[in-house]
Amino acid sequence: MTADERIAEQEKKLLPLFSQIDEIALFNQEKVLSAFKEERIALRHFDPSTGYGYGDEGREALGRVYARTFGAERAIVSPALLSGTHALTVALFGILRPRDKVLFFTGLPYDTLRGVIAGEGNGSLKDFGIGHDVLPLRGGKVDFAGAEALLSSNHYKMVYIQRSRGYELRDAFTVDEIGEMCAFVREKGFRGCIFVDNCYGEFAEKREPAEVGADLIVGSLIKNPGGGLAPTGGYIAGRAEYVAMCENRLTAPSVGGEIGSYAYGYRAFFQGFFLAPHVVAQAIKGSLLIGGCMASLGYENFPALGKLPSDITRAIRFRTERELTDFIQSVQDVSPVDSFVKLEAWDMPGYDCKVIMAAGTFVAGASVELSADAPIRPPYIAYFQGGLTYEHCKICCREILKKLS
Repeated sequence: MTADERIAEQEKKLLPLFSQIDEIALFNQEKVLSAFKEERIALRHFDPSTGYGYGDEGREALGRVYARTFGAERAIVSPALLSGTHALTVALFGILRPRDKVLFFTGLPYDTLRGVIAGEGNGSLKDFGIGHDVLPLRGGKVDFAGAEALLSSNHYKMVYIQRSRGYELRDAFTVDEIGEMCAFVREKGFRGCIFVDNCYGEFAEKREPAEVGADLIVGSLIKNPGGGLAPTGGYIAGRAEYVAMCENRLTAPSVGGEIGSYAYGYRAFFQGFFLAPHVVAQAIKGSLLIGGCMASLGYENFPALGKLPSDITRAIRFRTERELTDFIQSVQDVSPVDSFVKLEAWDMPGYDCKVIMAAGTFVAGASVELSADAPIRPPYIAYFQGGLTYEHCKICCREILKKLS
């Protein structure tokens, strides 16, 4: 079977799921458009600002659009949040205080956060006397019995949920599953902050975690909500009291959210957010196509192909390091930027092993664009994400099939 025949076969199988994805994209597009209209977004909101940024209408309106769309009371949307890890760190330090304790409800968080949580002498939560417990997952799902025991015997300030898989071999949690987690901890008497790392999940479903009980959701603008146009940045959204605490950590307690300028203007942030529901739908369709084709070659991958993904990432298990690196290189080979680069694994900051990454992207490292990465360690698992257009994903799939079949 040729690559094109294999792709056509999978596309036919995926038509019902593609139709559901289009329905979600339409729903979310209407939600975003409504937020723009309700906030009366105008050309002046795209204007740059300098200095302190007092009265920066663009910054303030952008936060209101995000909050309204995500079902939050308030939001910070800022280029001063340099990555998802940085946004999460600002929020953690914004909410937690010395002698507080956080329960990581969905296992140990993503690699780059581990130094934030328990690093030695680097300004980590541990250095500031902030403790933590980790509730290991059971078969990729929350251990509610173990959670009940921990919640009954500890006083936690925060329960932390990671929506996406990170470098674990599990499915992303659905919004319904996150709602179940939120309801469970409240039923057990928890009164602190329910915090969700929402990276890779925005617009994959019709609801966001803030709409099902999360107090704070955090993400990166060079992932889903930036729509491929935001050049940098992150967001923190949720209950007003918690967002205000995070503003005080992002800037200073004396000024909070009153300052913050951006000399390049906000058009790309607004426009990217407007495009995000469509871009996310394209990426999810591409993920399903590549997943189906890889499964047809005998490669196990997650999430399962018979259901809608809850984020834009796909994990694919390979038998050897060579197969893994060939897959990653195939993604680089069809990139619009740096397609000629031959990839090498390297010691990326925040990781405990070498990582190989394909990211020939217009925005450096943007994982809403077609990209893939993998830690070089067994089991050999590649994490594929993004794709601004389905057509680009399809071209990439053809290249992968030629190399691996």
